[in-house]
Amino acid sequence: MGLFNKLFSSSPEEKETDVLPWIPLTELGQLQDIENKSVTKTQVIFKHSTRCGISRMVIKQFEADYNETENDLDLYYLDILSYREISNNIASAFQVMHESPQLLVIKNGVVMAHDSHGGINSLDLSTFI
Repeated sequence: MGLFNKLFSSSPEEKETDVLPWIPLTELGQLQDIENKSVTKTQVIFKHSTRCGISRMVIKQFEADYNETENDLDLYYLDILSYREISNNIASAFQVMHESPQLLVIKNGVVMAHDSHGGINSLDLSTFI
């Protein structure tokens, strides 16, 4: 049973994962800060639906593949269910139609790239640093 339990059950000894330097996006004023900071450092917004299985799968893959550092870019996390107004403002401020999950790469005040669903993990963030 020991092998069976290791394969099919969770335990307190689960594989440790790197914690990304997420900045919670919880206030509308942060959007102006993101735009301003994008002049000197690339800003990334990950819009995530906490109730969507696809969004959960995409963010897990994104976290597993993420290779940048805090010096390279700022990484914002938006829970779109809790902060729908911010999500709507992102769409209008940066002229990008809302999707979820969605990733936006902002540099010099404009969206340099964006994608949703499986396309998120195809974006090479290192090209925007």
